[in-house]
Amino acid sequence: MIVAIMQPTYLPWAGYFNLVARADCFVFLNDAQYEKGSWHNRNRVLVAGNPHWLTVPIRHGELTKTIAQTYVDDSRGWRSKQLRLIEHNYGRHPHAADLAPLLAIIGETSFDRLADLNVALIKSALTALGIGTETVCSSELGIPGFRTERLIAILSRLGAKRYLSPRGAAGYLAADQFTERTSIALEFQRYEPQPYTQWRQSRYESHLSILDVVANLGWRKAAAYITDEYSTSP
Repeated sequence: MIVAIMQPTYLPWAGYFNLVARADCFVFLNDAQYEKGSWHNRNRVLVAGNPHWLTVPIRHGELTKTIAQTYVDDSRGWRSKQLRLIEHNYGRHPHAADLAPLLAIIGETSFDRLADLNVALIKSALTALGIGTETVCSSELGIPGFRTERLIAILSRLGAKRYLSPRGAAGYLAADQFTERTSIALEFQRYEPQPYTQWRQSRYESHLSILDVVANLGWRKAAAYITDEYSTSP
């Protein structure tokens, strides 16, 4: 069985969903420490043709907590502001209507913890993309430890034969001697997104939120884009 593990980020890019699609089981590492200024609570979309950050404000004093323990600051009216910005900038895109399930989750105040909000958005997108990978949150497994020690314990608990990792983790996995400490095979994700047509955009902007991919391609073509089956030919 192939297992992948990643922290739940906010409205992630296509590569995140490619990682999930290639695994048999995907673990949301929701009890990792929250990092200010990271992808945990923000991502990029296009506003007036330029990359712009969509940010979820976090309550003061939450910076030493895990993602699962971090609460969204709804006192600042960010949800309605963000929804207006998305609708204003993507409302005329060819597949703007496909964003509806994600926008509904952004506007739902019952998702008041950052991890719950992120996981709900990712799961909604996975359903719309037709990606049926099994998912589990690390907080549900009750496995202690740090870094690679805990990573191996999670993989062992799930019966993993192969661990699919983002390439960015290669350095610390080597430093922690992952391959020397376990018989679980290590494989690195290889995903190179190709340009797609962005509405009224003269210069292609890569590595944007899934919102941009879906608004331009729709869910069906977005699924092909994520799984490396997308073609720009007619």
